[in-house]
Amino acid sequence: MEPLIPDTIAKRVQSILTKIRLAEEKAGRPAGTVRLVAATKTVTVEHIAEGVRAGLCMLGENRVQEALPKIAVFTEASVQWHFIGQLQRRKVRSVIGRFDLIHSVDTVDLAQEINRRAEEAGCRQNVLLEVNIGGEPTKAGFHPDDVVRSVPMMAQFSHMCIKGLMTIPPPTAGQDSARPYFRTLHELARQIAALNLPTVGMDELSMGMSNDYDVAIEEGATLVRVGTAIFGARHV
Repeated sequence: MEPLIPDTIAKRVQSILTKIRLAEEKAGRPAGTVRLVAATKTVTVEHIAEGVRAGLCMLGENRVQEALPKIAVFTEASVQWHFIGQLQRRKVRSVIGRFDLIHSVDTVDLAQEINRRAEEAGCRQNVLLEVNIGGEPTKAGFHPDDVVRSVPMMAQFSHMCIKGLMTIPPPTAGQDSARPYFRTLHELARQIAALNLPTVGMDELSMGMSNDYDVAIEEGATLVRVGTAIFGARHV
């Protein structure tokens, strides 16, 4: 892996932003429809700062304990923090009000806990529902057959606002083999939108990562989560 010098990070950010604009154009979508969420798991504060200077404004973290010190550093109004990892119920209290969007609400029970903690904090938490689009037994998320019928119950949670859906295709899927999974998520979003629930929006589709975000954009993604293509391979 090449050294993560500032110039390298800046060039990578600009390259990805350009590719996103080209993918939007190819899909016939207006410029700015798709936003980049930079996945910053294990990335140092210094490298994140270089990315922010290069134009990153949405940062995504997977681990609560790693995220909180970083959030304390980047207090600029222009920076949004997204929680993109699996969220345990016992960690919910720590994320409420600190993240602009939680991408990974994977059960009704977790949604209920988020609503409860948000009510205690006196705020309304924006979330996405995670869909296990491939029906993988080892992966978290609502089964595609269950998510539509689960939404009306969660729509009653007055301190949680559903903004859309998130998915990660099966790991064997890549580029065009991921396309049908992205397309299915988009169709599920249409079905949920057709319920016309006043507290539920389906404006956001979080799908696509470093290896397939261009295909995801063609299939309707509004948020793409990219880490390796910006910061290089992770050191866990």
